Amino acid sequence: MITLSRRFMTTGCKTSVALIASALLLAGCSAKKTTSVVTPLPPVAKLPLPTQKGHDEPVRGVWLATVSRLDWPPLSSVNGGSAASRISQQQAALRNKLDQLQALGINTVFFQVKPDGTALWPSKILPWSDMLTGKIGQDPGYDPLQFMLDEAHKRGMKVHAWFNPYRVTTNTKSSTVAELNATLHLDPASVFVLHRDWIRTAGDRYVLDPGIPEVRDWITSIVAEVVARYPVDGVQFDDYFYAETPGAALNDTATWRKYGQSFASKADWRRNNTQQLIEQVSRAVKQLKPDVEFGVSPVGVWRNRSHDPAGSETRGAAAYDESFADTRRWVQQGLLDYIAPQLYWPFSRDAARYDVLAKWWAETVKPTHTRLYIGVALYKVGEPSKNEPDWMVDGGVPELKKQLDLNESVPQINGTILFRESYLNQPQTRQAVNYLKQRWGNL
Repeated sequence: MITLSRRFMTTGCKTSVALIASALLLAGCSAKKTTSVVTPLPPVAKLPLPTQKGHDEPVRGVWLATVSRLDWPPLSSVNGGSAASRISQQQAALRNKLDQLQALGINTVFFQVKPDGTALWPSKILPWSDMLTGKIGQDPGYDPLQFMLDEAHKRGMKVHAWFNPYRVTTNTKSSTVAELNATLHLDPASVFVLHRDWIRTAGDRYVLDPGIPEVRDWITSIVAEVVARYPVDGVQFDDYFYAETPGAALNDTATWRKYGQSFASKADWRRNNTQQLIEQVSRAVKQLKPDVEFGVSPVGVWRNRSHDPAGSETRGAAAYDESFADTRRWVQQGLLDYIAPQLYWPFSRDAARYDVLAKWWAETVKPTHTRLYIGVALYKVGEPSKNEPDWMVDGGVPELKKQLDLNESVPQINGTILFRESYLNQPQTRQAVNYLKQRWGNL
């Protein structure tokens, strides 16, 4: 039986707790151990996912990041002033963004509601995000997630709640530790102080250890809380599963010794941990609200053909080997409503050609019920690059056009997502944005 964290179980909201607990019980069926390096070809899921409504038109989406206030809220809103002024600025900024997105033809916003170990909704599990007020745990005076849903739905746009599952902080500074420790008296407090034994460092950040079963249960409960309480159209995880760097690896040796000794390798064990999280969350979402979509946006390369005959003709960092995420398997098993690989390269990038990867993913989803949306690198448009000069040619419009033309010509590609919202307002992307408005804005 899966249990929620004690902190969560003692914080009221009985109806939501009952819903979430039932979702987690369903999600508790553990994945079988991965036994082969090369995942088998289809058959696909025995039980097809429910037919989704409203997919007559392709997704024209954008990621809206809140971590480090990359896209929202504006930094000026938390630098002094009254609470009323802050709320007014944040809500006006979000309305303005949604108006611009609507004019551009965007129909889906992927809104980052859990940028780290904090929340952009009044959670019973996570403290309030300091992105909103400058202080972890401080009530912003309104519900940003509900506000986003109300405003987007009013404009006929869908909202997917975007979660970073394991990140706790974006740095390991002593000042950050002090801020986390100061939440101990709050209800809820930060996971950093409630479950210090779950915390590791990786990539110069504090992260949760994915190998601890209670960690995966805890993350599932957070997703379930949002799905149970809000009319979100979808849920998305980004690619931060095992997010380590060569100089700052995740030290999960003790966890591996405790839980992973039945696996042939530590890598297989890690992939199984990620597999179990995806299975749990998929089942929880579908039990709570079958019409809510569950998707993942992984790095663009599953595996390179040099390592696996089923892989793509690429030479890039691979999700299977680097993030320990067998993304192809999730598609084959029907665990995802959609997958949105980040194909952040131009046609001419030989190591990871856009067209090669887009077509590889199209073939991967073809015999399945999983939809395919392609993540496009708006952030590279107009930026000088020695390795990818195409982004500079005519303001990046020809490259962007080629990518969108391909997406619309391949039947298995069901949409495009731009990374990320703030780059729609940068001088270097002006030509590309005007092109997008001509192409999408009148649809």
